[in-house]
Amino acid sequence: MTNASTTWQAHTESTVPENYEKFFVRSIARPLAVDLIEEAALRPGERVLDVACGTGIVARLAGEQVGESGSVAGLDVNPGFLAVARATAAESGANIRWYETSAESMPLPDQAFDVVLCQLSLQFIEDKVAALGEMRRVLAPGSRVLVNVPRPGPFHDAFEDALRRHAGEPAGAFLKAVFSLGDTDQVDRLLRDAGFKDVTVRAETKNLQLPPANEFLWQYIHSLPLAGMVASLDDEQADAFERDIVERWKPWSDDGGMMIEQGTVVATGRR
Repeated sequence: MTNASTTWQAHTESTVPENYEKFFVRSIARPLAVDLIEEAALRPGERVLDVACGTGIVARLAGEQVGESGSVAGLDVNPGFLAVARATAAESGANIRWYETSAESMPLPDQAFDVVLCQLSLQFIEDKVAALGEMRRVLAPGSRVLVNVPRPGPFHDAFEDALRRHAGEPAGAFLKAVFSLGDTDQVDRLLRDAGFKDVTVRAETKNLQLPPANEFLWQYIHSLPLAGMVASLDDEQADAFERDIVERWKPWSDDGGMMIEQGTVVATGRR
């Protein structure tokens, strides 16, 4: 096995948002975004808003669907993620407007969009009903919202326990928060409380091909705020952490990496 410190340090040369785009988007966010865009059934000319857009994968995919006759905007509260979103979109030639703002108070006019999308982010928003209310406000009458959030499973439970053991309670608590909105009834209530109609909520699974355990561990950590939570680990502690997680993730591992079933809650509604 490669010394953990070598793999770990390789990812510290880039910022968390840069690692998110390079690693997390490739392995997790893009495959789920493709499904969300397919669910949205976007049409040429539609106006799309990507809320809590991160580095913009949903916005970029939406732009490909709505074409030059449509428009796409993305918003996020984190300037570092938006900087990567802008740069990545510029490289691909995508024409997307970006806003640095919270989801609970959007500087956008009423009824300005035909579709609002929110991927893997609603669980982190403090006032979820307020944010969903803002999504409804900026939608034209009869227009639609689509939200997905991740659900936990044995793979993530093993990771959370290892994080608590090796990196401390805050690291484990963060991972728990990632999967804190995985209940379909809770998501259904949130959309209805925000005033959406024709709400549908369902649980799904998506097979995701991941890198080998010892690589994915550090890629995932350095793509999220977990990076700061493990920064105090020395080489010996990092090696112990890696050995533990590689052993825990053996049920999902093979010669080519890891294959997991990622659960999600997918919700839709209309204004």
